[in-house]
Amino acid sequence: MARKAKAAICREHNQPIVVEEIGVDAPGRGEVLVKLGACGVCHSDLSAVNGTIALPLPLVLGHEGAGVVEEVGEGVRDLAKGDHVVFSFIYMCGKCRFCLAGRPVLCLEQGKALTTPLAGQHRTHDAAGKPLNIFSGCGAMAEYATVSAENLIRIDSKIPLDCAALVGCGVTTGVGAVFNTAKVAPGSSVAVFGCGGVGLSAIQGARIAGAEKIIAIDTLQPKLEMAKKFGATDTILFKEDPVKELKKMTGGGPDYAFECVGSGELAGAAYRAIRRGGLAVVVGVAKPSDSTSLRTMTLPFEEKTITGSYFGSCVPRIDFPRMLGLYLAGQLKLEELITRRYSIAEAPQAFADLASGRNARGVIVFR
Repeated sequence: MARKAKAAICREHNQPIVVEEIGVDAPGRGEVLVKLGACGVCHSDLSAVNGTIALPLPLVLGHEGAGVVEEVGEGVRDLAKGDHVVFSFIYMCGKCRFCLAGRPVLCLEQGKALTTPLAGQHRTHDAAGKPLNIFSGCGAMAEYATVSAENLIRIDSKIPLDCAALVGCGVTTGVGAVFNTAKVAPGSSVAVFGCGGVGLSAIQGARIAGAEKIIAIDTLQPKLEMAKKFGATDTILFKEDPVKELKKMTGGGPDYAFECVGSGELAGAAYRAIRRGGLAVVVGVAKPSDSTSLRTMTLPFEEKTITGSYFGSCVPRIDFPRMLGLYLAGQLKLEELITRRYSIAEAPQAFADLASGRNARGVIVFR
């Protein structure tokens, strides 16, 4: 049975989003209808609104979602009505060379579920009956969403959905970059550029991993104060190139540096800052026209490494439960990441607050 739902929609780039009533179709074969409980307001959604992430419009936003299974389509065996789930915005075919190697974030088939469920049919329509695309195969910023079963990870029902939603992108991206991509060693030194939701999660990951010195860098003093609450031992207010200060604070440069903004210039600064043999990890998504320059000579002579981390190099079916296990054990702060909760009607304000840097994480909560 089709459902009516309020949803946050981008109809025009660089314009305020709109909240509309939409129609969400019943699930087809291999699909699941989810009643959303919460959806994080992620910078990737903002990137879709401003065109940095080029997805066709009109677009139902949202990918950092959590909810309860309402209905399952034919052929779905692993999920049932009433299950609590977190959305995974990457489609994993399970068959390509990267999936088989345990690196599903690099799945060769990801493009098959970017704006619709895997079958390629629109399940979401506006009030006039015209099809609506859904962000990364999710469209989770709506009261209901019909998605491919492969995009859902079942979780423990005792975990609050507003906290659970955060592992669907920001937390796993930041913590996973520390755990999976860099494999940060105990006693090491870490620098984190950018203290939004992803950066704060990277700081938490470094703390849990046992890093001795964790330096947070941001242009906003309130963000640095937040960083201390999540595990930063030192902070730098970014007014000019912080590389010299980082080298001085760490006796030659941090062992690891994480760029969590999406800036080619900052990626270059992260690389310059690390010590000989250090690792710089680019986590933020920069504009397509952006680039990073580095002194090529430093690669052989200093044996520095720069690499990327997409979605924390995670395996969602392994890492989502792992993150939530850390939360239940009191090691990973999720509740504290939520600066403000919004209703779906307040979604435009949530995006304005995100753009201004006001929130660690804003979350839309569905009643």
